[in-house]
Amino acid sequence: MPPMHVKSRFSRAGSIWLILSAISAALVLLPVIALAFQAMQGSEGLWSHLLSTTLPVAFVDTIILLGGVGIIVAVLGTSAAWLVTAYDFRGRKILEWALLLPLAVPTYIIAYAYLDILHPIGPVQSALRDVLGYASPRDLRLPDIRSMAGCILLLGFVLYPYVYIPTRAMFLTQSSTLIDAARTLGVSRNAIFWRVALPMARPAIAVGISLALMETLNDIGAAEFLGVRTLTVSIYTTWVTRSDLPGAAQIALALLLIVVFLVSLERWARRKQRFTTSARRSHNFTPYKVGSLRGLLLFGSGALPVLFGFVFPAIYLIVEAWKRVRFAGISPRLYNEALNTITLAATATIVTLIFGLIAAYAMRLRPGHASQWFYRFSTMGYAAPGTVVAIGVLIIAGSFDRLANQLAMDWFNIPVGLLLLGSGAALIYAYMVRFLAISAGSIEAGFNRIPMSFDQATRTLGETATGTFRRIHLPLSKTALSAAALLVFVDCVKELPATLLLRSLNVETLATHLYGEAARGTYEEAAIAALAIVVIGMLPVIVLSRIGRRL
Repeated sequence: MPPMHVKSRFSRAGSIWLILSAISAALVLLPVIALAFQAMQGSEGLWSHLLSTTLPVAFVDTIILLGGVGIIVAVLGTSAAWLVTAYDFRGRKILEWALLLPLAVPTYIIAYAYLDILHPIGPVQSALRDVLGYASPRDLRLPDIRSMAGCILLLGFVLYPYVYIPTRAMFLTQSSTLIDAARTLGVSRNAIFWRVALPMARPAIAVGISLALMETLNDIGAAEFLGVRTLTVSIYTTWVTRSDLPGAAQIALALLLIVVFLVSLERWARRKQRFTTSARRSHNFTPYKVGSLRGLLLFGSGALPVLFGFVFPAIYLIVEAWKRVRFAGISPRLYNEALNTITLAATATIVTLIFGLIAAYAMRLRPGHASQWFYRFSTMGYAAPGTVVAIGVLIIAGSFDRLANQLAMDWFNIPVGLLLLGSGAALIYAYMVRFLAISAGSIEAGFNRIPMSFDQATRTLGETATGTFRRIHLPLSKTALSAAALLVFVDCVKELPATLLLRSLNVETLATHLYGEAARGTYEEAAIAALAIVVIGMLPVIVLSRIGRRL
């Protein structure tokens, strides 16, 4: 039993970590509080004006987009997961990891690519007219992809992996005994999917759909490029175009309510889903081997989402980037933008890892309601779209900069300018709020693999809680820390809404460069930046594919 003074030191250290965890939670909650406060400060009649003009159209478009994307990701993700789990055919191993590839393509890049691919004078329609003998786009023109239907289809083909990953994991862990029992009762293999596998996989499907819808709400580039006026786009245009911060805050608050509703709906949908199987008596799901012809058809159907969600856009980006390099080389501006992107993402990753370590380690040191609530508050930023977080951070950073400048003028008669907004600190803060859940979740999972007996042993030897953290937990959590750093870094590189709203003046990243060129219609100028983002986005996909092989 450790001496009393050792217990006292551990208790004091635990209190310090708990206080730091409370600070972490406060930093995440602060933008939401500022957002609500700013929304209430709007001019008289602003809510009624928004309700009669902006909100109805934006709300209806957002609901239609969410409903359409939800249906497509559910169908594509679930059917793809069942395909590679239930059937054994040539090429199945390739499909298992290839179906993850669309995760590497941000939604705004998929819209950027297909806008040019399917343009009336683009490669697809030009080739189609050549084959059919038409000379002009006026003679033959496909439906415009700039539409709600086009936006739903493109987002669905990029976001379905959010359903595919948890649903496939659920199918793989289902006991084959249940399938065998159903077959014994005369249930066909197709009916097994509807009557046994699908009902048991509903919790995983619900989680996947909710994640895909969160990403849909976070999107700003694809929706704007394709002419869909969502609440997210309305927030951006209200602030940037009309410089109406209270109006943007009120629309952001309405969007946040939709997020809360989606999270609540997802939890309600799986409130009674409880399944248990005996690991000792059951064996894993065994796929059914099919013939060559049927296997080819299954492979072709499984490859369609990969082709539309990754292969075609990737080929387009490679071709356009090569054309650009051959014609004019790589612009020096692109090197600066890549450096800005890496610097901001790396700094934000370090900050986010530090706060993730604080939230996770406080849970381990002081398990209880307080640390659990601080942890939950610290991780709630991931559910909020980037525009919502950015508007909240913008309010805080703007207020701080005004106060600091006023104090500097009063005391030293020296203007300090925009300390947070001008230095990029506000953007790094937004990244931290947005992606702290990824960091804390990965690190907590790593800590859970370390037995509590290690902590008790170090306490007996007189080590402090911080010393235990430095000498035991950090070395044993290197894998979890590396995974968290990779995921946070890639998400920071791909993040567009928060970067657009909070970047410093004259500072461009790869994402904002692409957005600007696509908005101007100069697609060839942004191909290299888009390709770089996709290559970086493939890093976590490679990690996921390696993990998937071990399932």
